[in-house]
Amino acid sequence: MAAPATERTTPSFTVGAQRVVQMDGTNLARVGARPRLTRYLREIWDFRHFLIYDSHSRASSQNSMDALGRVWMVINPILQAMVYLTIFGYILETHRGVTNFIGYLIIGVFTFRFIQGAVTGGANSIASNQKVVQAFNFPRAILPISSTVRELFATVPTFVVMAVLVYFLGDMQIGDMVREPITLSWHWLLFFPAIFLALLVMVALSLVFARLVNAYNDVKNLISIGTRIWFYTSAVIFSVDRFADKGHEWIMWLMYHNPAFCVLDIIRHAWLYNDFADPYRWIVLAAWAVVGTIIGFIIFWEGEETYGRER
Repeated sequence: MAAPATERTTPSFTVGAQRVVQMDGTNLARVGARPRLTRYLREIWDFRHFLIYDSHSRASSQNSMDALGRVWMVINPILQAMVYLTIFGYILETHRGVTNFIGYLIIGVFTFRFIQGAVTGGANSIASNQKVVQAFNFPRAILPISSTVRELFATVPTFVVMAVLVYFLGDMQIGDMVREPITLSWHWLLFFPAIFLALLVMVALSLVFARLVNAYNDVKNLISIGTRIWFYTSAVIFSVDRFADKGHEWIMWLMYHNPAFCVLDIIRHAWLYNDFADPYRWIVLAAWAVVGTIIGFIIFWEGEETYGRER
């Protein structure tokens, strides 16, 4: 005959006239403990509405203290493009061999500004929100992801202005510039998948750099220098073809595997030349987006318990 089942009860004991209950803590978790990776991803998905709301609200409040507000998001890249056109386009003659150089430069400066802002903002997202990290229990990856998405929302008006400038001024001929008529076609829609893949690359870099900056604050200075070097090695203001006949094949190889260059090349071919970029650009960009995002999540997730600690 089987023994009767015993009912599990919470043990308790009495001290004096008070009854003290001993709590069962088997289901409790330590605050800030690192969950399993699958659970971590589910928690991020549960916070998706907060992520979108936080990104949109902070993007709307950027430059709120300036008299022109978010107009500076458009003015700044325009002024930068004018400076680069004068110094590099004319004085250093980087326009030679580039068809529709003005549109080429506009796409490069405007798009890389988004890339740079997304990386630097995501890298500082943990270090600049220590109070939030210490006060609330949530997947910390929300912060770099939100910062990157916020930069995209803030750059939408800039991208609209970029499209208008490229369509009306991109094929303008000044001096000995080579031009081809710019036509509006369905190729322009390739901008959206290219920017989406670029966003995934920025998320991956933000996750990695956010952990590094959280551990070593000095890294943010190296990131600032690194993004400047990245700017000059992404063919933003010159054509990569200038190295084709000078025995610098290694420079071209680095360019072709640079995700920023791939994004710019895809958009430029679609908008300026009504054509497809080399399919290899899509392969490289997609590889950076998929593999980089996976690696970035794992690196950031492994440091989950270190975020918010006093240094």
